[in-house]
Amino acid sequence: MSHLYEPYLLVFVLSIYDIFGFTSEKYRTHDSNPGVVKVSYGGVCRNIAENMARVGLNTKFISYLGNDGKARAMMDHAKKMNFDMSESLIVDGASTPTYMAILDEHGEMVSAVVDIDMDDYVTTGFVESRAKTIEGAEYVFFGADQPQIIEYIVKTFQGKTKFVMDPVSGPKAQQIKHLLPYFHTFKPNRQEAEAICGFALDSEEAVKKAGHYFFGLGIEHVFIRLAEGGIYYKTATEEGLIKTKKANVVNVTGAGDSFNLGLGYGYIHGLSVVDTVKFAQTMAILTISHEETICPDLDLETVKKACEAMIWEEIVF
Repeated sequence: MSHLYEPYLLVFVLSIYDIFGFTSEKYRTHDSNPGVVKVSYGGVCRNIAENMARVGLNTKFISYLGNDGKARAMMDHAKKMNFDMSESLIVDGASTPTYMAILDEHGEMVSAVVDIDMDDYVTTGFVESRAKTIEGAEYVFFGADQPQIIEYIVKTFQGKTKFVMDPVSGPKAQQIKHLLPYFHTFKPNRQEAEAICGFALDSEEAVKKAGHYFFGLGIEHVFIRLAEGGIYYKTATEEGLIKTKKANVVNVTGAGDSFNLGLGYGYIHGLSVVDTVKFAQTMAILTISHEETICPDLDLETVKKACEAMIWEEIVF
């Protein structure tokens, strides 16, 4: 019996056990703050994978975890959300990466502690053991963690799949700057783009200058997230800026992760660049309007309806 091949997206590599503290009053430093503490499963890459699965995309996620209760709970959750973590690396005696953050009354992060000591376990040998899965993916999505491994992957599998980079932070963005020519898609926010370009994106012309700089490196699709300034996009044939209404911000943590899902959805379903940006930005807006990193009510129909209801301002350059 023949089986139809279903294209899939691959996300690589970091997943994190998240602990969030939300203050209910004005945040006070060096003091106890009343509020609510919640536990969830996170990490930029894991969040991208779950968001993709929630809108029906065939998603594989290769991560590394300790052989502990946190990892088992995370793997069970992945099965429930319908994304495949089965090829992840499980390390005996190691602790699953953990992140603890405090968010103020506006939903902005004011402090965090990161407990990640497993980077050395992901080797080129492990990558080679997953070569078939990497080569078979339509797109491979990365955060900017473990630049040495990312470098090995993009150089080894260049031409066999396409790579999408979310630089995660300014310092991490600088660590992968030399690898940008290998990426099909680059999706920094304003601060990450500034860290790489070396100048402030404080005007429309500066944003366009940054977009052309990235495109000139060989990146095919450039998306720069400008918060309330909208989304700048640049491809070989299109360039512009798309804005929508101000969002109700509760927790900004997962906005970039969910935007990546929108890109994956647009690519797999052949959407235009503009429609891809609108879908991705709708995902981000739905995410930041909820206190959890991933909107618990998220599904394809919800995103489509929200996207259609948005009032979009489109500027074509």
